Amino acid sequence: MEKLKIAIAEMLPHLDEKQKRLYLGSEAKKLGHGGNSIISKLSSVSRPTILEGRKELDSTLEKSSNNLGRIRVRGGGRKKNTFKDNTLMDALEALIEPVTRGDPESPLRWTCKSTRTLELELKTQGHIVGRTVIGELLNELGYSLQSNSKLLEGNQHIDRNEQFGYINKLAVQFINKGLPVISVDTKKKELIGNYKNAGKEYRPKKDPRKVEGHDFGTQRAAPYGVYDIGENTGYVNVGTNCDTGEFAVASIRRWWKCMGKATYPKERKLLINADGGGSNGHRLKLWKKELQDFSNETNMQITVCHFPPGTSKWNKIEHRLFSQISLNWRGVPLENYETVVNLIGAVKTKTGLVVKAELDENIYEKGIKVSDEEIKEIKIKRHKFHGEWNYTIMPNCKT
Repeated sequence: MEKLKIAIAEMLPHLDEKQKRLYLGSEAKKLGHGGNSIISKLSSVSRPTILEGRKELDSTLEKSSNNLGRIRVRGGGRKKNTFKDNTLMDALEALIEPVTRGDPESPLRWTCKSTRTLELELKTQGHIVGRTVIGELLNELGYSLQSNSKLLEGNQHIDRNEQFGYINKLAVQFINKGLPVISVDTKKKELIGNYKNAGKEYRPKKDPRKVEGHDFGTQRAAPYGVYDIGENTGYVNVGTNCDTGEFAVASIRRWWKCMGKATYPKERKLLINADGGGSNGHRLKLWKKELQDFSNETNMQITVCHFPPGTSKWNKIEHRLFSQISLNWRGVPLENYETVVNLIGAVKTKTGLVVKAELDENIYEKGIKVSDEEIKEIKIKRHKFHGEWNYTIMPNCKT
């Protein structure tokens, strides 16, 4: 018997459940009467399992073919929770979608629907289930973890797509003629100081940057960007106070002196693509008044095309320049204005983007009023298609 015990101990680790039953059943059958008990004692396997193995050996070929390739017989193994509790799936769905499929007064209406929370709520309803099983059931129902998707643009203007086409048409015409086309906007204001900045950077393990626990800073940077679509170059004027119409045009003026004038020395036409609101909004009088002053200074004809309301993300500067700036300074505290300027100026892309940045410490006051006389001096020609969005400002000899 000792030799048989050793042989069984050597064989069992290499066999699956069915093979174990058949092997032990075969050995018990060889021993004859009392063989089931002996083999059970030597192998520490229950007598019913060994008896089942003997029955499988004695079964006909037709019967055994029904379970061909299976480890367990059909119907064997632990039953699914939904089989034992046929109301579990409906109860889970009612908690996940309380408005469309369940009670609007569900206790989970205003809580995070994690598997742990769902487990507690289902158990209070009398269901016996764990969070692992809940995750599997959610997968069967077609649910998965999803973040919010920014796709809704609010009330879309009826001529939204036509305005996009109009902007593109003018831009192509200008670029084909070698004329400058720029996309402008103000990037989100950034807090200056040793404060946390979104994103991660490579550092030695367990040595993160230590920043302030509270973001109560008073200094902020207002980066106003100018992106030259035809040349794939960018200029960012980093303001230190208010983002106004005067600041917006001052940034364009600084771009022209720093980069534009050298690139387009003989051209006297400029196309600006801008958002419909903010410091360069189509309703802002100060924006148009400052553009008139810039036009007079440079003797340049300035055409402006605004994007319809709620479509600022389509402005090329957003994904051609601003997104690259955010990537370059991710995880780096913007400790001072010099850091902001240097990080913006260091932006580079595979497409050859070149960016220059300067600090603008001038004071731009809020609430500047534009008089009716100043409005009359603006030499503006509105286009036939949505003249409030598309217009051209020409040099005014009188001023």
